[in-house]
Amino acid sequence: MTRNRLPKNVYEELASFRYRIRKFIRFSEEAARSKGLTPQYHQLMLSIMGFPGREQATPKELAERLQITPHACVELIKRCEELELVQRLPNPQDGRSIFIRVTESGMDILEELSEIHVEELKRAGLLAF
Repeated sequence: MTRNRLPKNVYEELASFRYRIRKFIRFSEEAARSKGLTPQYHQLMLSIMGFPGREQATPKELAERLQITPHACVELIKRCEELELVQRLPNPQDGRSIFIRVTESGMDILEELSEIHVEELKRAGLLAF
């Protein structure tokens, strides 16, 4: 029994979308490195500031957002903390957990990177604001 194949244009659209994603990711990685950060440090700070409804997140929430293991996330937080990009704060609702927040110096770098990223997305026609 032969299976009906997807039309050629479906493959073209999927490949084009994958190409645009990869091109943006490469741009993002190079932008982070130009500011002295690893792409992972940038993604951690962006995940914190981009967390819905608040400007801090728990390590568990960040691990989910970054799609990494909780252990890897804790190590990433530790490295960013050593560079004074993020800080740990007590969670007032749960004494067993902590929040991670971006420091002022981390925000300065994140702001610069975010401006560059918005411009790139506008240039690529992927953002209208």
